[in-house]
Amino acid sequence: MECGPVLPDSLVLEIFLRLPHDAVLRVGLTCRQWLAVSRDEFLWRELFYSYYRIPRSVPRHPAAVSWYREFRRLFDCIPCVEVQTLREHTDQVLHLAFSHRGHRFSSCSKDCTVKLWDTERPDGNISLVHSSSMRQFNWGYTQFSQFNADDTLLLVSGVYLGPHHSSSGEIAVISLENYTLLSRVRNKPYDVFGCWLNETHLISGNLHWIGNMTSCSVLWLNKAFQDVESENVNVVKRLFKIQNVNASTIRTVMVAHCRRHDNPDLLLDYEAQSQARRQKGQQQQQHQPLLFDLGTSGSDEEDEEEEGSEESQREAMLGTCRLPQPTISGLEHVIYSGKVGHTELAIETHVAKMMGRAHTKAPDLIEPSEPGEGEDKTYLLFTTGSLTYSPHQIGIKLIKPDQMTTCGPVLGEERSSVEFFDSLDHVIDIHGHIIGMGLSPDHRYLYVNSRAWPAGCVISDPMSPPPIAEEIDLHVIDLKSLREERRSLRAHRAFTPNDECFFIFLDVSRDFVASGAEDKHGYIWDRHYNICLARLAHDDVVNSVAFSPADQELLLSASDDSTIKVWRSPRMVRLAQAPSRPLRPRSLLPSWLGRNKNSTSASSVNGKP
Repeated sequence: MECGPVLPDSLVLEIFLRLPHDAVLRVGLTCRQWLAVSRDEFLWRELFYSYYRIPRSVPRHPAAVSWYREFRRLFDCIPCVEVQTLREHTDQVLHLAFSHRGHRFSSCSKDCTVKLWDTERPDGNISLVHSSSMRQFNWGYTQFSQFNADDTLLLVSGVYLGPHHSSSGEIAVISLENYTLLSRVRNKPYDVFGCWLNETHLISGNLHWIGNMTSCSVLWLNKAFQDVESENVNVVKRLFKIQNVNASTIRTVMVAHCRRHDNPDLLLDYEAQSQARRQKGQQQQQHQPLLFDLGTSGSDEEDEEEEGSEESQREAMLGTCRLPQPTISGLEHVIYSGKVGHTELAIETHVAKMMGRAHTKAPDLIEPSEPGEGEDKTYLLFTTGSLTYSPHQIGIKLIKPDQMTTCGPVLGEERSSVEFFDSLDHVIDIHGHIIGMGLSPDHRYLYVNSRAWPAGCVISDPMSPPPIAEEIDLHVIDLKSLREERRSLRAHRAFTPNDECFFIFLDVSRDFVASGAEDKHGYIWDRHYNICLARLAHDDVVNSVAFSPADQELLLSASDDSTIKVWRSPRMVRLAQAPSRPLRPRSLLPSWLGRNKNSTSASSVNGKP
């Protein structure tokens, strides 16, 4: 259809700038002139910043080719549509972990089972492949799992049955070829969790109290299985022995490999992004000019994906209910050691620090890496503390090449006779109670969930940490520069006090970061723009989330409501539902228009329709 008298493009653009994005798409169907104006890059830049409420100082995503497509990416490619609910667990589901290929994932639960699921069925549904109960080993429940690098072994961490304040746990290694149990390793406290160092070796912990408030954490390297020919070869080796004061302990270990720090998936430093774009532009300006998308079809897939309509299911219910959880591990010694006066405890801490300074091995100095440096570094990351029992610091230890295997010196033979302890190579203080950590896929950035202490608070009693905020801060730490990057992300909440805090697992994909929360929702943020894009509703606390490493438009969430929910993006749902037919010329986004007809049934974190 052709229009009558033609308005100047500039006037049409001024009118379109005052319309919401769905109206712009609709009026663009009127005539060719309005279609061309409705795809103007300046128009979509203005719509982008106003709709998502992003500060204009934030540049466009470095991989984006146009403002229009970037708007659509955040609108259409977020895994916020619930497509399946898995109900095979009979109690609270605590943790989810994908294989590196993304073809399977594991789940841990208070029902004391670890379950394996298949994500590659032809019909697109997820199905249960295997379930193992750990009750025969005196476990109370399974709490964490992790696939090794080649997806042949599964590490499963659990908590022993015992007194309410017991802190003992165990790590089991299961073969994914025939689901046989290969080994079991003691793990104390249980919230060390454990992790893989490489394909065949894992890290566990042990804790020894040497006073009322002073202890020693030992981190062990264990071979995942013992070969027949390894009878005379070490299968366990002590990595580090670290002194703890003020009732703190080492928890939540994970390994970061720094091979890709100079080539990350997403660089969060805006200034560095601009510099990288300028360098790339200088290399390509002679033969590859920057072209904006003004309406031409980008691919056959996009022709197909814009057919049909979809509903976004971004729920907005809040709640605070939580089933009882065990208290912070490792405190039973302190709680039941009898009444000891503050003076005695202060003296003990002072003496312990003096002994530590005299008998601790010097740290391996970790400097912020320059470009091209540190590509082979491997860091051991963990939570710790120095002021109180609640974890409020990130500790970093450099793992040397000769520590990657159980061969070589054991039991501290590499130390001198007066060096009882290893020192931390680097410490990052979070000033709050840490309740979750996750690495970006390239291991460049560490994301940390914490509940902040009041500003300017002073801790006089290690057993009485400051009150913690209900709001959860999601910190971003650059492991190349060893400093916090940007401001914290916020949206999710927690309500339990210090002594009942539990871990809320988060996960990071190439472009997004997601986390559980105690307010019965999971949350998704965009890593580049620092905005919250979706809330994923459950009937109880959301303990864990996990992106598929093969497709970040697939997300899982696990809850105290005993379910695992499967979330896919509106784009993927639409593609799955579309009947197969020959490709047709590009249509004008009927899916976006159809989606906005149902927008009243969806909720947006940004408060938009």
